[in-house]
Amino acid sequence: MHNPEENPWKITAEQNVYDNKWINLTEYQVINPSGNPGIYGKVHFKNTAIGILPIDDELNTYLVGQYRFALNQYSWELPEGGGPLETDPLESAKRELLEETGLKANYWSELQRMHLSNSVSDELSIIYIARGLAQFEAEPEDTEQLQVHKVPFEEVYHMVCNNEITDAITVAAVLRVKLLLLENRLP
Repeated sequence: MHNPEENPWKITAEQNVYDNKWINLTEYQVINPSGNPGIYGKVHFKNTAIGILPIDDELNTYLVGQYRFALNQYSWELPEGGGPLETDPLESAKRELLEETGLKANYWSELQRMHLSNSVSDELSIIYIARGLAQFEAEPEDTEQLQVHKVPFEEVYHMVCNNEITDAITVAAVLRVKLLLLENRLP
């Protein structure tokens, strides 16, 4: 497939609307691809979204439950968090896994890269599989009130299929690992 190199959007002005230590919101005055003037808002993320699917030798994984402020609801999801853009994402993944679950892993492999909401943000997500697990003490951040449960992977897969889990990173990781298991290619 051919990807055109030229950007059909022309920026005529931009204004920084909001900024904090996690995100920046910019509003652009643009000429859209059809040649008409308009606006476009972009959320720039200052961290890479990191997700980890820890899986043990008995094919159990770990779900983290927490109340998600932006959704105004409780969410079950894989261990995940943010890693500074200038930090090795694998190091961020190791830190997040330990913080949220108390787990350390001997074997890591990258599973998937995704842009989580590419119509309005540049947020990149990197998901890892963690194997060879050992339990230590969890170290959650002060903004996190977490529940952690060890769950058979098949049960988590059914939770995804039944829309009981809607977190994008978790859904993508679980479906991808299910395919790897069916193809007998799990790292």
